[in-house]
Amino acid sequence: MVFQEQMTISTKGHGDMHDLTEKVNQIVKKSGINIGMVNVFNIGSTGVIGAIEFEPGLQYDLPTLLNKLIPPSREYGHEQTWHDGNGHSHLQATWLGPELTVPVRNCRLVLGTWQQIFHLECDIKPRQRQVLVTVYGE
Repeated sequence: MVFQEQMTISTKGHGDMHDLTEKVNQIVKKSGINIGMVNVFNIGSTGVIGAIEFEPGLQYDLPTLLNKLIPPSREYGHEQTWHDGNGHSHLQATWLGPELTVPVRNCRLVLGTWQQIFHLECDIKPRQRQVLVTVYGE
């Protein structure tokens, strides 16, 4: 069986993080799937889905680290083509990835105690993000 639902997230721009764990868990419960997998996918090229301990220190550390590794002020090929100021956004999002797959057992996510599903906005502007949640199993 496969169950799919889409959610919308309003972001504030670069570095904004959202904890999606409870919303994804609700979708898993709604699906009625007892054992399987759930895939959480950001639709768009400058948003990230991942797993982290969702606490203020890491909410600061992750975007800060990304900006050190892939700084916003450099001249990237994307900038030379589009001149839109978000070349680093595409590279940061590509590096971390747009999706996460998590096991499902007893109609619930199988996550560690300090592990939450997050969305990170890498783009420089606020966005209305569409996140597709697909639950499959039996």
